[in-house]
Amino acid sequence: MPYRRLPNTDAARIKALAALTDNNDVYTVKGRFLDRKMIAEAQKMYAQLSDAMQLYHSSMRTQVRYSKRMAPLQHQAMTFLSHFIQVLFMMVERGEVEAKHLIDYGFNPDEMTVPYLKTADAVMEWAPKVISAERKRVRAGGKPVLSPPIGAVSTHFDVFKAMYDAQRQYMTRTQSALSEITRLRPKVDNVILNLWNQIEAHFQDQPPETRFQLCRKYGIVYYYRRHEKRIEENEIH
Repeated sequence: MPYRRLPNTDAARIKALAALTDNNDVYTVKGRFLDRKMIAEAQKMYAQLSDAMQLYHSSMRTQVRYSKRMAPLQHQAMTFLSHFIQVLFMMVERGEVEAKHLIDYGFNPDEMTVPYLKTADAVMEWAPKVISAERKRVRAGGKPVLSPPIGAVSTHFDVFKAMYDAQRQYMTRTQSALSEITRLRPKVDNVILNLWNQIEAHFQDQPPETRFQLCRKYGIVYYYRRHEKRIEENEIH
């Protein structure tokens, strides 16, 4: 005998809900054995899950697209920032910049080690501190770093930051949509299970071949174990 299994993917859940809500028999006299409130709930769940999945996939595609566009901008911002810091350290070694000023940049004057800058978050952490400290020092009369100048570092960082912020917004949307999908799953499964139970109970007195065929019209999915002979010749999907 075949066995019934609830959908285990979101696409399968959508398909099961569609089979229940798009089936004309549901709205005819023959279909009135199904609870009207549960059908309405299935329609609501279908709309909510469909919208959440559409938003998730749309946001994910945009997020991936922004990630690809962000990589070269991140590299440029990181390169200019790294070079600036190296030149700053050399100026300290030559006595052109007092070592005490490195504290304002976030560096240890006794170590003068370029921080790890190969991640987006690292650039976002260090660039604002370095830019702010350099401008503050120069305004106070300090000798500016000129190769590269802080203006070039700032420009490349601003371009990168704009893309970084946009990508973060889409990451937030993606995560929000995924959270909504996760929240809906148990509710959707409960609606499907309730309606499937009603359908099977309604056709329980029918012969097996007829019962399975009628239940499948409402979206119930049956599986056969490998060692069992299928009742129907057509493969069950």
